[in-house]
Amino acid sequence: MRQFTGFFIGGGFGTAFVLANAGPPLPSAAGLILRLLAVGALVAVIASAVILSRRGGDDPVPGTEAAPRFRFGPFYGIVVLLEVVLLLGGIQVLRALGAPMEANVAWIALVVGLHFLPLAWYWRMGQILGVAVYLSTLGAAGLVMAAAGFAEWVPFVSGVLSGVGMLAGILVGMVGMLRASRGKGDGAADGEPVGGTAHS
Repeated sequence: MRQFTGFFIGGGFGTAFVLANAGPPLPSAAGLILRLLAVGALVAVIASAVILSRRGGDDPVPGTEAAPRFRFGPFYGIVVLLEVVLLLGGIQVLRALGAPMEANVAWIALVVGLHFLPLAWYWRMGQILGVAVYLSTLGAAGLVMAAAGFAEWVPFVSGVLSGVGMLAGILVGMVGMLRASRGKGDGAADGEPVGGTAHS
């Protein structure tokens, strides 16, 4: 299950974004539906990881050869530490400038998005750059909205949409691995070795 740690972290953050921000001015029913969907998506991520782990047994999980390989070494620790410093420091600056509380959500999305830039290099995962751009754009948009007097919609734009995007991306990746592992499992059951052709 350790190879899915990055998915769990991302899924947890995505769910937290939705749970914390799916409130007014959204209708209460819409907020409830979004929160239920977010929790359901996180459960689906965990369930997918369990299924993939069981299919792999003690060997590498079939179908995950192209999956991200997350490393959590000293460099990762430094990046996370800087992220925390920027989050806390930036929120204090926003408070000192008299920015509305909703701007905090936008700042969080911006910093979380930016922290993926060095991690994309560290993990050698170009696809994470898309996540970085997506979250950073929503965070920057939220700050602009707060400054322009539309603070009430910042939690939806920078919070809910950020969480939905993260969860959707993770689910797409997990579904792809599930399909790949199922196909390889069917090939092995038919007498064909995984990853190659049977030789006489």
